Formats: sequence, C-alpha cells, structure tokens
Amino acid sequence: MKKAEFLIITGMSGAGKSFVLKVLEDWEFFCIDNLPPELIPKFAELYRQMDWHKNVAVVVDIRLGNFFDQLTAVFQDFAKTGFEYDLLFLDCSDEKLIRRYKETRRRHPLAADGRVSNGINLERDALSRVRELSTVIIDTSDMATAELKQKIAEMFFKGKSDSGLGITIVSFGFKFGIPTDADMVIDVRFLDNPFYVERLRHKNGHDKEVANYIMQSPVTGEFLAKQGDLLDFLLPQFVKEGKSQLVIAIGCTGGMHRSVFVANALADRLKVQGYKVRKEDRDLAKNLKAAT
Repeated sequence: MKKAEFLIITGMSGAGKSFVLKVLEDWEFFCIDNLPPELIPKFAELYRQMDWHKNVAVVVDIRLGNFFDQLTAVFQDFAKTGFEYDLLFLDCSDEKLIRRYKETRRRHPLAADGRVSNGINLERDALSRVRELSTVIIDTSDMATAELKQKIAEMFFKGKSDSGLGITIVSFGFKFGIPTDADMVIDVRFLDNPFYVERLRHKNGHDKEVANYIMQSPVTGEFLAKQGDLLDFLLPQFVKEGKSQLVIAIGCTGGMHRSVFVANALADRLKVQGYKVRKEDRDLAKNLKAAT
C-alpha cells in the first residue's frame, strides 16, 4: 500500500465483520472493534496529527444501538475536512444470514422477539443510508472465508495475495526436540556434517567456510532446488486457503551447522519472491554455550 489506510468497517450482522477484522489484525493493522461513532472524529484527528504510518481498521455496527445518524454526520465532516478514508460495507442475503444465525444459535442484536428475520429487516433499513455512502461493498453471501480474505487482499493490498502470509523458518537440533508449533518439518541430517571436520566443528551455518563445505556435495544443490520447487507449489496453496502463518522447521542433529545453512538458503529464496520471512536459530546458542 502506498500510504497508510484508515478503514471503517460496517455492514449486516453476520456478514463477516469480525472475520475481516481478524484478517486485518494478522496483516498488522491497528484494529478497534465496536468504536462509538462520536469517538471516530477524535480518533481520526489524533491519527492525522501523529502522521501515523500504521494502517487502521475500525468496526462500527448495530451493537451500539441507533447510531447511524451520527455515523452519517461523521462522514459528512470527513468530506468537509478532506480526510481520506475507506468505508467497507459487508452485505449478505437475508437467506444466508438466517442460515448463519441458525447454525451458530446466536440471537440477532435487533431481534427482540426472537425472530431473526425481523431483526435483519430492521437492521437493513437502518443501514440503507450508510450503505449508499460506502466506498467499498462486498457481498459475502456465497463466499468462503478464504475467498473473503482474498477479496480483502485484492482491494487493500493491490492484489498481493501473499500479503497476509507470514513465514517463520526455524533451524533446530533433533537432540533438543522438534519445535511444537511447526507446520512443516524438514530433516537435513543426510547432508555432509561439518561437525566431523575439526576446523569447522566450532563454527556454525552462518560461516562461509561451513556453507562452502556443505555446498561442495552435489546432493546439497539438488536438495535445495527440489525443496524450493516444493515451496513454490505449496505456498500459493496455503495463501489460497487463507493461511496467515506458516512455521517451517529445519532440523539437523544439533541445530548448529546444516539446519542453519539450509534455513538461511530457503529464507533468502523466499524473501526474493516477496514473502515476509522471519528467521530463527532455536538451538544455535545452546551449542555455542556448550563449546565455551
């Protein structure tokens, strides 16, 4: 995104506002749920004065009561001051909303008599003016959650569908146990082990000498190429299914040489492709401490 986004989210109860807010939170938006309309101008002014570069998402909905006249006034005030924002309205067909409420067994906030359909009708009437003022409208009637996430990415991240996928690559030693939060575990103990080379034993996978030793075997290059091809196939599938976090654990015996080197190589490859990658050497410090 070329500039920080100030996004106001509203719409029909049950149309997906809570899910969208969680998605944006995963994408490092500063998120506020159920903010009273009278506080939005004050918050917007603070946002503007601070020249804050962090994206902001605010949800306002019918849970606050009959507030939509106030919300309309907020938008009119924004227009006068030239404050830039987006108003995202999430809509859904009555039939699908009723089905969702039946499945979750929740009561509609406006259904005082217990009839979901009556609550939906009242809410739709109350929201009609706000819907007209919306800059973005998404109908979630026939959308799976992964499709809705993809739609949000296309609208607010200029089509970069991988924007929401955070990848953590962890090197580890099997003798210390497999990371419990790993989504993928890659065993690299078949690679040549620098531990058995005296001049390399107390160095680690970040050292150029160690990297050169591991790479001298043709198996290493072939393995990195095949593993890269596998990730090239898998990551877009994870994105398509709406996965927001992926932990790839790469293990050797002690977590000092081979796993560190391979983790570096795969992290560099993914960064070049535009993925958000965080690197962690879980057990390297344990080995360094033991060597002193």
